[in-house]
Order: sequence, then structure tokens, then C-alpha cells
Amino acid sequence: MTSNVKSLLKFLDNSPMSFQAVATVAATLSEAGFTRLDPADEWVIEPGGRYYVIKNDSAIFAFIAGEGDPAVDGFRIISAHSDSPGFRIKPHAAMLAPGNVVKLNTEVYGGPILYTWFDHPLSVAGRVMTRGADALHPVTRLVKVDRPLLTIPHLAIHFNRQVNEGNPISKQKDMLPVLGIVKDRLEADNLLMEALDLDPAEIIGMELGLYDTTPAMTVGANDEFISSGRIDDLSMVHAAMTALLAEADKPCRATRVMAIFDNEETGSGTKQGAASPVLDGIMRRVVDLLAPSRRQAYYRAIASSFMVSADNAHAVHPNYVEKQDPTNHPVLGGGPVIKINANCKYMTDADSAAVFARVCSDAGVPVQYFVNRSDIAGGSTLGNILTSQIDLRGVDMGAAMWAMHSCRETASAADHDMITHAFAAFYTL
Repeated sequence: MTSNVKSLLKFLDNSPMSFQAVATVAATLSEAGFTRLDPADEWVIEPGGRYYVIKNDSAIFAFIAGEGDPAVDGFRIISAHSDSPGFRIKPHAAMLAPGNVVKLNTEVYGGPILYTWFDHPLSVAGRVMTRGADALHPVTRLVKVDRPLLTIPHLAIHFNRQVNEGNPISKQKDMLPVLGIVKDRLEADNLLMEALDLDPAEIIGMELGLYDTTPAMTVGANDEFISSGRIDDLSMVHAAMTALLAEADKPCRATRVMAIFDNEETGSGTKQGAASPVLDGIMRRVVDLLAPSRRQAYYRAIASSFMVSADNAHAVHPNYVEKQDPTNHPVLGGGPVIKINANCKYMTDADSAAVFARVCSDAGVPVQYFVNRSDIAGGSTLGNILTSQIDLRGVDMGAAMWAMHSCRETASAADHDMITHAFAAFYTL
């Protein structure tokens, strides 16, 4: 196992929610000499300087200011997202069931494969808000319970003999996690706060979710596979961060950007999502400060830029080969996957595919191609959403994986190393 893959496994374990993922990235950037910028402040940016901006505690944007002419050299951008499908805990969540069993009222976030969450050791992570100096400025506290705290027990087969022939699942009834056994209603209401070691009187807001406490690990005869929750899309976050830091000391005329958005799994339509103007605003400020008083400099910079939209792809499944396109079979361990769709679900076109394929070729990394079967509708990702805000050239790509949106997904250790290497090469263009 390479040091890069070991680092990824640790990152996955430390990032059960987007809030923890962003905090981990921010801490790593700070250690590498990046300065945090507050959008409410006046910025001072120097060529070659390292900076990052956090939005909503769940999205982060890092950049190394270019040393050339921003209007000519533009931006080199890698985008990914910090969120993954799962469950969020509703307000007033405690529900008392027979036997004084406490279960929590939850809401599904995004599109998880529901039945994969049954009977796993689960816990709680997220953020809580406490009172600040005034009503507009509450204080954020990140929380993460490191021990198994809950489980979603499946109904025994004896009560549903047809369970293996198809099992419709109710998100409201079947997917509620069990927290513990209490004496009475009052204890039930306080049980979650006690587990989180929080005083309910201090809490004025919460965003909490469930996560599988089973550690990320390698599996396979030669440890060739990575098994973990949240590989989609935290593996791409890690690859982008690792590549940016690996090349940070090398001079570059272009401004190198890592843009990690939240809420991709629910459509990106938030202030911290790819459909917002947050990245556009950051890049405008960079150009304004590096090229002051130059009309049209930002538009020229965008025309000289390129973006890699990094969101994982579907590998051919050994048990479901027929689900894949007949002539395009991305495989685990085969290198980065360029994603193409004739109906423009991805931003990839012949021009951008050629650019990224050349980047990979120059880095000694193979590339693969993914297209859906023509009778199976595909999803969309960050690329097209971002181009509705910014007129960018760019490519959609990702790592090939199995069981996307499962409680535990599977990817390739070799692919993660190759993609990180390709990203580093992109950041030196």
C-alpha cells in the first residue's frame, strides 16, 4: 500500500460528513502555509501566495496565485464535492418504541442504496450551533462520536419470507436507527444530547448525520481494492488536495485552484453548491487583485482557463456486465475515466477530452472512457452546473468504482495513485 493510499484511508475515516472533510482539508492546507481569507474582509493577494476560503463550513476553495499575467495564463481548476448520500437527523428526533427503545427520526439525504445501511455499526457526526456575540453570528462546533452508537436493524426473514425476491423500503418507517433503551420519555429526549456530550440548553441549531463506523481499508488478494463509505467523492477531494500540495513549491504562471463544493448529491442548488456564484466571485477577486484596473482581464482569464470536474465513474461490474455500454468498459485499476454523454449531461467534448488525455499521456497515466448504454439514463455532475455560472473549458472525469452510493463503496488503490499523479501534472501546465 502506498503512502498516498494510506493517507486517503485516514482522510476517509476523519471525514464522516462534509463539515469534517472541510475541516480536515483546511488543517492540511494551513500546515502547508495556506492563509485563510474571509469573504467579508478586504483581501491582499501576492503572486505565488497560498490561500483558501471556506463557505458554510462544508465547502472549501484553495488557490495558489499565479505568477504570470492572469488575463493570459488564467486558472487551472480541479473541482470535486464534499458530500455523500446518507441520512440526516430531524429536529426533535427521539421516538419511543415498545420496550422503551429509542429510535431517531431521520431524513434521507441524496440517493443512497438504502438496504446497504441495514445492520451496520453507525454513529453521528456534523455540526451544532451555539449562541454567539449576537443573533447573526452563532458559534459553530463540529461534533463526531467516534464509537458505534446506532444501528438500523433489518426485519427478520421469518417475518418477510419474500425479502430476497424484492423488498420495497419505506424511508420513513424502515430506515430509522435505534439509539438505546431508556427508562422514560424524558430520558429518551435527552439521550442523543448525552451521547454527543452536549448541553441541550446551549444548542440553537444542528445539522447531524449518520455514518458507518467501520474503518476504510484495502481488500483483495493483493490489497488492490479500497473499501469505504464516501469514496464518491472524497477520493477526488483527497487526490486534488494531494496534487496541489505536491506542486505548491513549483512556480506556475497560472493560478491553481482546488474547488470543493457541497450538496452535489442534492442538485448543487445552495450557496455552497456548484450552481452558486461562489467560485466565480473568488476568481473575480483574484483577477481584480492581480490585475488591478485592467478592463476585461477576468473574461480573458476565463477564456485562458481549464477545469477538471472530478467525480467518480462506474466501472464494469463483474456480475452485471450487461449494464455497461457494449464497447466502453472502464475497469478498476485502468486509470482515470473520461466521462462522455451525447446529450451533454457531462461537460466533456472532443476538445476537453483531448486536453485531459494529453495531460495523462504526458504523465505516463492511461485513460479510460465511460458512456452510458443508450437505453440507460445517466446522471449529471459538477461540470455542466458550473458552466452555467462560468464560461469554462473543461472535462468530467473520475475514478472507476463499484457500488456507487452504497454505504460502502469499492475503488482501486492503483487508480487513486494514478489520478493523483495526473492531477499533479495538470497543476504544472
